[in-house]
Amino acid sequence: MDEHVGNPEALANVLAETGRTCMPFGKYGPEHYPPAGVPLCDLPYEYLAWFVRKGGFPRGKLGKLLEFVHQAKQDGADELFEPVRTLNGGRTRLRVTKQKSWSFDGD
Repeated sequence: MDEHVGNPEALANVLAETGRTCMPFGKYGPEHYPPAGVPLCDLPYEYLAWFVRKGGFPRGKLGKLLEFVHQAKQDGADELFEPVRTLNGGRTRLRVTKQKSWSFDGD
């Protein structure tokens, strides 16, 4: 993923891809965040750091994108993903909101 260094067009392509590509498995995959999973740019830093601690990112394009997102977040450049998030309708909510309900009929 170093081909984006010094090349704004390549960087824009990588950023767009991190917004289009969703986590295909695991805690942030489609099973828990239907229909497609969480976009890579919205994955928490702690989750990405877990891959590093466990021996590395998956192989292939997915692994390279995850590594790019991890490095950007580690360097404090999470704002880099804001244009992509805006195009996608905002940041993905990762917290489950509990439905609030009240019953006043003595049930």
